[in-house]
Amino acid sequence: MEITIDVLENIQDAPCELLLLADPSEEKVKEYLNRGQCYIATNELKTIGVLVLLRTRPGTMEIVNIAVSEDVQGKGIGKKLVSYAIDKAKEQHVTTLEIGTGNSSLAQLGLYQKCGFRITGVDRDFFVRHYDEEIIENGILCRDMIRLSLDVGTPSDR
Repeated sequence: MEITIDVLENIQDAPCELLLLADPSEEKVKEYLNRGQCYIATNELKTIGVLVLLRTRPGTMEIVNIAVSEDVQGKGIGKKLVSYAIDKAKEQHVTTLEIGTGNSSLAQLGLYQKCGFRITGVDRDFFVRHYDEEIIENGILCRDMIRLSLDVGTPSDR
């Protein structure tokens, strides 16, 4: 499937329905959209994916949201978005790219590890503390945030 990925110039045009697939909190999505950079994946002018990158610390960037339309999942679009995020991190001389996902997000955990990310920690009860409603995914209660990271460069690359 041929896709193009472009920066979203106006966050008012952000595809909220897609962003909410990855993060059910509209409040949290709006907050990081205002601080991060949003990219849209399109196929024949139809938005099919979204990616939000955020500089979190010196030398570190995080994928704070990544989602693919349910009707085109499993076609490699998520992998293309992750690869794009890695390229953007390298362009910006970031040394570490991070991502977090729920303990119940089995497909996402697999994808991130296939893309080279390594598990660096678990934020126990993250979703219990930060979300009002229970999240059930794959028949599993989403409680813990699994943190992963990828070394994308070294300080000498700057």
